[in-house]
Amino acid sequence: MATTKLWTDEEISANPRVKAVIDDIRTTRKSDFINNFWRALANQPAVLERTWSNLKQVMFAPGALDPLTRELIYIAVSTINGCEYCIHSHTAAARAKGMSDEQYAELLSILGMAAETNALANALQVPVDLEFQVR
Repeated sequence: MATTKLWTDEEISANPRVKAVIDDIRTTRKSDFINNFWRALANQPAVLERTWSNLKQVMFAPGALDPLTRELIYIAVSTINGCEYCIHSHTAAARAKGMSDEQYAELLSILGMAAETNALANALQVPVDLEFQVR
């Protein structure tokens, strides 16, 4: 259950500041669907504006990483941070961008392996090899 109000489409339409951001989300994503994350952020229009602006720059602007790779990274970080909502929303976005079941299974295998080896390296306090350090 949300700890804050989730804005309805009617409430969004009644607030010009929130409506402008939500309209941009719809245009950018080419979808009328507005998920609960944005509906919750509508309670704080400045946070809604800032978050959408930053997310749009990172996830939608042209860059060296393709859109699917960006989503896979988002899933990985969301898994590490334990954000159930983000894991689900970005897995759906990755699937919409062409992620196959095989790619998802491989991603989860990598996440599990990284978690295991990270824990071992941290517990053992293994010093970083000079060859791995940027000089």
